[in-house]
Amino acid sequence: MNKAALLTYLKSLLEERMMVAWNAMEAAQSSANDQGKSSMGDKYETSRSMGQLDRNMHARQYEQVRLERLVLEKIHDNEVAVRAAVGSLLETSAGWFLIAVSLGAVKVEEETVIAVSSSSPVGASLLGKGPGDQFEFMKRQHKIIALH
Repeated sequence: MNKAALLTYLKSLLEERMMVAWNAMEAAQSSANDQGKSSMGDKYETSRSMGQLDRNMHARQYEQVRLERLVLEKIHDNEVAVRAAVGSLLETSAGWFLIAVSLGAVKVEEETVIAVSSSSPVGASLLGKGPGDQFEFMKRQHKIIALH
């Protein structure tokens, strides 16, 4: 598994999500701004408020993805730790894991890698472990083969 290619792919995936959230945020803001006064009174204010709530939701999504992207930026693809930490790519008996951000299973170079956050249950169980150590995943014990 090529760690550099994996990180590049994950960054592009997050860039795409950021763009979608940004565009949705701008569309919601534009929609709220375009609401004209109506003779129905409160309908105008309700529509503007709902548009603003929608915009805020997309802004929070954008910010969350931006922060996840920053986590990936801090990972150096040529660093290999002795013990699993944020940024570690682990080869295990259950497959490949990257401790970074929670993106779930992604397929890169014909291999599936499970990207997990260090605060997720499986991420937390991997932290500090090294080759030969055991961890629990999906209610079964698995072994760490190597860190990359």
